[in-house]
Amino acid sequence: MVMRTHDGSAGDVDYGSLGPGYATYRRPDERIAHVIAQALGDARSVLNVGAGTGSYETEAHAITAVEPSLAMRAMRPARLATAIDAVAEDLPFADVEFDASMTLFSVHQWSDAAAGLREMRRVTRGPVAVLTCDPARVRDFWLYEYAPDVLETEARRYPPLRLLTAALGGTTTVESVPIPLDCTDGFNEAYYGRPELLLDPAARQACSAWSFVDDRARQDFDTSLRRALGSGAWDDAFGHLRGRPTYDGSLVLLRATP
Repeated sequence: MVMRTHDGSAGDVDYGSLGPGYATYRRPDERIAHVIAQALGDARSVLNVGAGTGSYETEAHAITAVEPSLAMRAMRPARLATAIDAVAEDLPFADVEFDASMTLFSVHQWSDAAAGLREMRRVTRGPVAVLTCDPARVRDFWLYEYAPDVLETEARRYPPLRLLTAALGGTTTVESVPIPLDCTDGFNEAYYGRPELLLDPAARQACSAWSFVDDRARQDFDTSLRRALGSGAWDDAFGHLRGRPTYDGSLVLLRATP
């Protein structure tokens, strides 16, 4: 049985506590959207599991959204389909009901990622697309020097790719997804060349890993990064990233077919 919070969130974060600013900072990026669209192909009916506020849902597909968090469902724009209150591990759909399915920045939130992906495979006759991060590469990001506890949390939460691949079955490809310098989807690595933006507490709050560290750790990060930016130490070590058009970090897309 999946344990759920008062908000209905079914993973290790209570999204009811993240606040309304989440949708402001986690806006879909059109270049990442293109990668997702390619993975879905010409599918018409698409299931979106852990749909959140509906990022990357488009009119090109007939979307059925599943989202356990009441707060996330409430932030979905009126133009999008109302999300169904359900969890990945127990999807209320018939076998092979959808042409394709996707889960984006969500699988690490589930209480049982393998069970959730097996459920997605059960209800999907075509491709299953999973946008996630490779935990083996999470610590390679410069943020590890300033907030190691945050990235240790992320590395621990993201399931190993081998586990995801085994759960999906069939044929699975893993594609690294380049992150644009001006990425509009505010996950941690989206700020690879814009470190100043991570000094905004609201930007950090939109990345769930920050909810696992205390106020002292957040203040220590703020102080150390401000000092490094002021002294030029950050630019001495990482300034080359400011002009890099894309960044190959931990972001990956898995595409599984039966």
